[in-house]
Amino acid sequence: MQTVYNALINLSGIVLKSAGFFSGKLQKFTEGRKELFPKLENFCTHDQKRIWVHAASLGEFEMAVPVLKVLKEEFPDHQIVVSFFSPSGYENKKKHQYVDFFTYLPLDTPHNAQQFLEILAPEMAIFVKYDFWPNFLLELKRRKIRSFLISGVFKSSQLFFQSYGKWMQKSLQAFEHFFVQDKRSAELLKQIGFTNCTVAGDNRFDRVAAQLEGSNSIDFIETFKNDRTLFVFGSSWPADEALYIDFINKNPSTKFLIAPHEIHAEKIARLESRLKLQTVKYSEMKPEYLAKSQVFILDTIGYLGKSYSYADIAYVGGAAGNTGLHNVLEPATFGIPIITGEHIQKFPEALQLEKLAGLFKVSTASGFEKIAGKLLTDIEFRQKTGMISGHFINSNTGATKIFQEYISL
Repeated sequence: MQTVYNALINLSGIVLKSAGFFSGKLQKFTEGRKELFPKLENFCTHDQKRIWVHAASLGEFEMAVPVLKVLKEEFPDHQIVVSFFSPSGYENKKKHQYVDFFTYLPLDTPHNAQQFLEILAPEMAIFVKYDFWPNFLLELKRRKIRSFLISGVFKSSQLFFQSYGKWMQKSLQAFEHFFVQDKRSAELLKQIGFTNCTVAGDNRFDRVAAQLEGSNSIDFIETFKNDRTLFVFGSSWPADEALYIDFINKNPSTKFLIAPHEIHAEKIARLESRLKLQTVKYSEMKPEYLAKSQVFILDTIGYLGKSYSYADIAYVGGAAGNTGLHNVLEPATFGIPIITGEHIQKFPEALQLEKLAGLFKVSTASGFEKIAGKLLTDIEFRQKTGMISGHFINSNTGATKIFQEYISL
């Protein structure tokens, strides 16, 4: 099976080069890897110790940020190299305070794995969540490089747990220790003989909780809010807008901040045309209009996380359609109630919050109006719901500390 896998990986490399002509994303995937090894060699010219962290995409990188901070503290003389598999991760993270170098991960061929690790020569390797590449893992094992999995998630449907997947189990032997999110993952690992495992939780909770330690002040949002009740709609898509636009137009005494996921001019114009209240956009912001406007369209990136600190209620987009729910932990860390669309079944943190009554999912505009109206008018209910969200974050932090204690031994 290993031979078949290697043949398919080599074939995929050829196919991806051709597919790049038809897909911008696949073109970035292949183009970005063309100068991968020369760039890595150029960075690794200095005789310095290094730690390698691999994240599939941007979401996994954000999950790893608390661990990156710990690595900088525990190993100040080491360089941190972060690899991404997807363009969405690499293209959006060219600089970071805890990272010395970003790179794509080459395709998982035996030759690529050997060349990559020969150049990088890391003293430690950390994989995030579930992006497993057997040739890289086997090469890490062969070179006896300390390797860890953080925020790991295992499911019975994965190849490791199938009768024909025993060859993949060998690659897991590369890991000195598994830090997994839940008991089920630990049980699955135990079933195939891996007991070097700790149920540490999800590092994302540590990531969002750290937001409270820094400054979350944004002067223009403070001016816009003007001591009124503020409803923030984060990472919103057109399917989400269909749920809440009418509600906004019916509530001129409330302040609304909308942060669309896509900030293309034509989509912003379409959103703006449906709003009947006085609206101001970040791209055309005039200070004298901020306090007087009822709706603020945040047609830029980089402010949403801090914007939640001003919110009294949050709607998190992506679950009204099929694009995928965005991060509900960001608003939850500020102790505010959360509303989402109905499709949250693939997002365990949202399901847990819903079960605790810190999150409400809706499928229709009337359903949105019902719960949003109650949260606006019933202050006691709103505060109680927000407390549930905040407590949910606080009670799930600590994964990073568990990892830190282990590597400090």
